[in-house]
Amino acid sequence: MAIDSKLNRRGFLKAAGAAVAAGPQILTGKTARKPNLLFIWTDEQRADTMAVYGNTKIKTPNLNKLAAESAVLEHAYVSQPVCTPSRSTAMTGLWPHQSGCTSNNTALPAQTRCLPELLDDPDYRTGYMGKWHLGDEVFAQHGFSEWVSIEDGYRDHFSSGRDRGEKSSYWHFLNEQGYKPNEEGYYSRSFAAHRPIEHCKPKFLETKATDFLQRHQRDPFLLSVNFLEPHMPYYGPLNDLHATDAVDLPPNFDDPLEDNEPLRYRLLRQKYIEQGSTDQDLHTEAGWRRIMANYWGLVAQVDRSVGAILEELERLGLAENTIVVYTSDHGDMMGSHRLLAKTVMYEESVRVPWLMRVPQLQAKPAVLPGRYSHIDLVPTLLDLIGGKAEGLPGRSLVPALRDGKRRQEDVFIQWNGAEGELSADLPGVTRQDVERVKDAPIRTVITQDGWKLCLCERDKSQLFDLNKDPWETRNLYGEESHADRVRDLSRRIRGWQESVRDDAVAQTTA
Repeated sequence: MAIDSKLNRRGFLKAAGAAVAAGPQILTGKTARKPNLLFIWTDEQRADTMAVYGNTKIKTPNLNKLAAESAVLEHAYVSQPVCTPSRSTAMTGLWPHQSGCTSNNTALPAQTRCLPELLDDPDYRTGYMGKWHLGDEVFAQHGFSEWVSIEDGYRDHFSSGRDRGEKSSYWHFLNEQGYKPNEEGYYSRSFAAHRPIEHCKPKFLETKATDFLQRHQRDPFLLSVNFLEPHMPYYGPLNDLHATDAVDLPPNFDDPLEDNEPLRYRLLRQKYIEQGSTDQDLHTEAGWRRIMANYWGLVAQVDRSVGAILEELERLGLAENTIVVYTSDHGDMMGSHRLLAKTVMYEESVRVPWLMRVPQLQAKPAVLPGRYSHIDLVPTLLDLIGGKAEGLPGRSLVPALRDGKRRQEDVFIQWNGAEGELSADLPGVTRQDVERVKDAPIRTVITQDGWKLCLCERDKSQLFDLNKDPWETRNLYGEESHADRVRDLSRRIRGWQESVRDDAVAQTTA
């Protein structure tokens, strides 16, 4: 699918609907009470899944409307392209190496403060609903007084003293509907994905979120709603909402991933193609189109529930005093370079949607040009709701929201390894080669003018000019004509590492 890299504002508004094309002035006066925060995030949603980011085919009318009423960050990046590390940043404002959450299923330390604890305001009613993936999945923690859980697959990672037989809120909901667990007393993700839409996780969270809003409509609140979708198993009740022949294979679908690309990425591609996914044969274009159509259906499923939650905000008269933030913990390759899922440094994996509707600011909705990092998310939210972001490495984006000016800072991204097993399935690749690259750290810098360097000591490094090569099909690393640029960007990475005390060995000799 083609992405409009310039994000033409007029074209987007036309696609989103004439009703919001005028971009009405947002509330300018002071509100009578503290602002509410509704933080909606998804799992594994790449940026180009709504009209403002270039995809007008996916049926997301509610997200398109929200985008037309919001500040839309043009290029938004996660701190690390996998769940737990990225979520730790979105909740704490820390880099993964600072929180200790450098790989999946690592518990966030109890003493590390999350957003409600950083805000530290007893007037706020706080709630967390959905996937957590930061330890002790089904138990209220980190300043959230109300807790609605949907995942039972992380029980082996509960901390010492926790009851590993405790079930999620969603498990109890399914039991009340008369279902019988399909997996040793639990309901698998696949089981949940095959339910009617009214019994799937998005609708469940929608119902719980609207109930929270109704009960706390007279209180300032901080509510975080986290959908699992469109995360694998890439299956749901809206699989057939988008015809497979309407799905556009990405322009880099047939990129061969030459030998100068990271070996781990080439091994991952081989793994996905050989294993398939959701019973689809990924040796064929038809298999990829089927998975992509299902993925689009999951995005549309989330859109419906987001629309219902936002509609309830309006009905209760809360919209003008509620900051709404929408983003995701990482993207999904979904066929780009014939890769699936995340854990790589390509744009489709590290880039996510990021919308902020802020009625309190005297600004019109707009696409904010430039490149932004989730490291600035918590400082921004604290700034908007009256908290202090002392000691955090990021900076508030409120000035950028007000004036719409392009940021000047580089964006940095980590990869800290240790995600899944790989086989030596490529000619000439030994088990020793696999062991060398499978958990190799990577440190990436993306400049505001579109240069991207991914440094890795034990695997191939990458250099891309995102202006000329937005689909990242030509790795320029190692070309003599770009040696000075590699040296400059390498110095920037080292300088950033020193500033945040990151001692991972990710440098190569430039």
